[in-house]
Amino acid sequence: MFEKLSEIEKKYDDTRARLETPEVYSDPALYARLARDVKELEPLVSCYRRWRGYGESVEEAKALLSDPELGEMAREELDAARLGLEESERELKLLLLPRDPNDGRGVIMEIRAGVGGEESALFAADLYRMYAMYAEARGWRVEIAYLNDTELGGVKEMSLIIDGEGAYSRLKFESGVHRVQRVPVTESSGRIQTSAATVAVLPEMEEVEFQIDPRDLQIDTFRSTGAGGQKVNKTESAIRITHLPTGTVVECQDERSQYKNKDRAMKILASRLAEAERRRRDAAVAAERKSQVGSGDRSERIRTYNFPQGRVTDHRIGLTLYKIDQIMNGALDELIDALITADQAEKLRGEE
Repeated sequence: MFEKLSEIEKKYDDTRARLETPEVYSDPALYARLARDVKELEPLVSCYRRWRGYGESVEEAKALLSDPELGEMAREELDAARLGLEESERELKLLLLPRDPNDGRGVIMEIRAGVGGEESALFAADLYRMYAMYAEARGWRVEIAYLNDTELGGVKEMSLIIDGEGAYSRLKFESGVHRVQRVPVTESSGRIQTSAATVAVLPEMEEVEFQIDPRDLQIDTFRSTGAGGQKVNKTESAIRITHLPTGTVVECQDERSQYKNKDRAMKILASRLAEAERRRRDAAVAAERKSQVGSGDRSERIRTYNFPQGRVTDHRIGLTLYKIDQIMNGALDELIDALITADQAEKLRGEE
């Protein structure tokens, strides 16, 4: 591991030196690529140098242990250096884990009502609000590409595009069935009801990154509709694209411009097809886990939001937080950080 780190450090130093040369300065594209490489390597190199410094401190402290005047101080320094050495080595192992190539991308998020009728649609709308507030807090941009809503303000189905650095790395663990337990606003008797909504998170792909044969597409235009089928504009600006070989259908109707809706629909289609292709290539993993969305049945839950008890439980890692109001208002970092830590621990076990 440490031989590899020495090579990475040399690459880092060489790349930084190249950034100062006239050849690179005169080529903006090359400069941007090398600057990105330096930025990606910097945390690993800094940690490696910190680890090496702790190692030197350990040896220096050991050499002073027998000194009658400095021995006590040396023992304290030795303990601190050993602790730093262990912590930096753990950090190095995490930084060396294979990186998901999609982590830096934006996401396509699809939210659908599942079991529970109108209450499920209202919960799907709450999930949208939660993710939108989380994205806003992180400075990410959110665009609604498609929305099929209800007269009470619920969401039957919607597609979002969330753009921002590291959006996929933070949101990819949100895929699955989210279960809610609460008294619905539509329930006159005050009984607690269990409903579900599904979330799918796909890395955002550009059309040029995933080649689609135009002959495989059926493109239809139609008028956008609001809740209950009410027409919301008089032009046929909404777009429906069907990928004939797979039967994948994407609709976009949030923009009044037909061209913008088509661009968004193609981006979502490319993301869906790329994800399907990735699952096919990774057959071993695909066999072990179900598709992101599942059937929407209550039993396939990844997380439960229990309003009467004020708790949110993530069943994958057994974490329960009694902070439901904060979480529904977009305070997701504690949950997401715990999921990332669990994922890293699992990967570390696989590396051992």
